[in-house]
Amino acid sequence: MREEQSKKPSQKKSNSPKKPWFWPLVYAGFSVAFVGMIWGYNVYVSDDSAEESEWTDASNPDKVTIETNAKAESMKYPFKEAMLDNVEIVQHYYDMEADEATREKSLLVFDQTYVASTGVSLTMKNEPFEVVAALSGKVEEVNLDPFVGDEIVISHANGMLTKYRSVTGILVKAGDVVEQGQSLATAAENEWNPTAGIHLQFEVLENGVLVNPESYLAF
Repeated sequence: MREEQSKKPSQKKSNSPKKPWFWPLVYAGFSVAFVGMIWGYNVYVSDDSAEESEWTDASNPDKVTIETNAKAESMKYPFKEAMLDNVEIVQHYYDMEADEATREKSLLVFDQTYVASTGVSLTMKNEPFEVVAALSGKVEEVNLDPFVGDEIVISHANGMLTKYRSVTGILVKAGDVVEQGQSLATAAENEWNPTAGIHLQFEVLENGVLVNPESYLAF
C-alpha cells in the first residue's frame, strides 16, 4: 500500500506539467491579429480614396484638362504659326500711348466716322485662312452677324477671353471645349470693315477688360 501511495503523487505531477510558453503565445497571437486589422483598414481606406479621386477627376474631364493646360500654356497666334510671314496687320489695337502712325492705323472708318479698333485685324493677302484657338478653353458664344462678321468667344481658365470675329464656316458651338491650336473657322470679310477685305478681328480681354493682343504676341 505504501508503495502504491508513494507512486500516486509522482504520477499526478507528470500529468500536469508547467507550460511557460502558453501566455506569451496568446499575446503574440493577439498582436498579429491586431497588426493585421490595422493593415487591412489602411489598405481599405487607401483604395477607397483612390477610387474617389479617380471618380472626381472623371466627373468633369474637360474642366481638369483646361485648368491643367492653362497653367502651362502661353498664348499663341490665332492662325497656324507657319503662316506668320504672310500675315499683315490691317488695323492695330488702339492704344493712346502708341506712336502717331500706329494710332492712325488703329482707326476704322465707317459711315464717315472714325472708330477705334478694339483688337487687331489680320489678313493674309486678302485670302481666306484657317483660324485656330489661341489658348485652350470653352466656347462661350457663337454669334452670327453678317454685318460685323460672325464671332466666336472662348473663355480660358486663366480668366481671359479671346474673340475671333469676321469668320465663316464655324466648326464649334457654345459649350464645346477646345484645345490650343484647334481649328475654329475660316477668316472672311464683312460689311462693317470692308476696307480690310478678308481678315480676322482678334480681341483679347483680361478680367473683362480689352487689352492689346500685341502685348502677348509679336506679329
